[in-house]
Amino acid sequence: MKKKIAVLGATGSIGKSSLDIISRNSGSFDLILLSAHCRRRELDALETQWPSAVRVLTGENSGREKLLLAIKNSNADLVINGISGGAGLEPSLAAVEAGANLALANKETVVMAGKLIFSLAEEKKVKIIPVDSEHSAIFNLLNAHNNAEISEIILTASGGPFRKLSLKEMESVTVKDALSHPTWNMGKKITVDSATMANKGLEIIEACNFFNVHPGKIKVAVHPQSVVHSMIRLCNGVVYAQLSKPDMRHPIHDALYWPQTTPLNLEPLNFDSLTLEFEKPDLQKFPMLRLAREAAERGGLYPCAYNGANEEAVKAFLDEKIGFLDIAAVTAGVLEKDWPSDYDDLQTVLKADADSRQVALSCIKKILTRRHGGTKL
Repeated sequence: MKKKIAVLGATGSIGKSSLDIISRNSGSFDLILLSAHCRRRELDALETQWPSAVRVLTGENSGREKLLLAIKNSNADLVINGISGGAGLEPSLAAVEAGANLALANKETVVMAGKLIFSLAEEKKVKIIPVDSEHSAIFNLLNAHNNAEISEIILTASGGPFRKLSLKEMESVTVKDALSHPTWNMGKKITVDSATMANKGLEIIEACNFFNVHPGKIKVAVHPQSVVHSMIRLCNGVVYAQLSKPDMRHPIHDALYWPQTTPLNLEPLNFDSLTLEFEKPDLQKFPMLRLAREAAERGGLYPCAYNGANEEAVKAFLDEKIGFLDIAAVTAGVLEKDWPSDYDDLQTVLKADADSRQVALSCIKKILTRRHGGTKL
């Protein structure tokens, strides 16, 4: 019997990779729902291959409500959430509420409201399967070992395009520079997050929630080849790693077929001329890592505030209103405020998200005023 699949963010990088895997395995999957934010032409073009799939454009009037209703009525077995940013939170909750397993590439869901999503998943008896390459690797490694034996989780990071630049050189980084990722092909926001290492900061917070571990047990190793997708260290000191070529179709395939392991006809990793490098991240150059760890340790809605601040700062950077290093300055300014130490409902989370964005916009305005005598946002 075919699995009924919904793909949210179908025109983005995760969505396109998901559709590639589904099209290669049409005998296993029935695609029933597709969503995009504003790429109507690309979304409509998918009708040719999947004419029976419901299509929702969330960027149009009432699009968000239409998507949540479509998820509720889809009867999907698995929802792949490839939506970018905080906009992915409510669709994730809708999928779990509807009783579907959730293949989660939208890390913001767990960063903003990990307590809510995992509590709801337990109540509905559904599985949340990570699609981030790092968390997918940890998920599979932990399934092979007793969690009680784990002393450390090691997240790998490519280091982005500015790994070898000095802090002074990073002051003049342009948007074009930041969007030139050395190993991964991703959307603009996540590519900038990789350049600032905010992406890895979000993954630290995500791992704390996903695997129920203290932030102190999560380390980050810069690994520019992006072949080792993460590691675990056991209490006896032995380290186990998951290796594959940097291709998001690997973790997506695993999520689609979970709990089975099935063949995937992609180019295998070749060890004949493989060099692997690892180094410690420079927290002075990449303070978004430190700020994320601080947010994770404070808990409550500090991670939500971290995410909201980063999203607004990245948008301002992409719009060329602030500099690259200002992204961390804005985020730090937001985290200096007091944020609730706990939450029990979605509305509290959404309020903290909205408030953090307003504080971030105030920080951005101050930067503009100081540097340019004020520029309208």
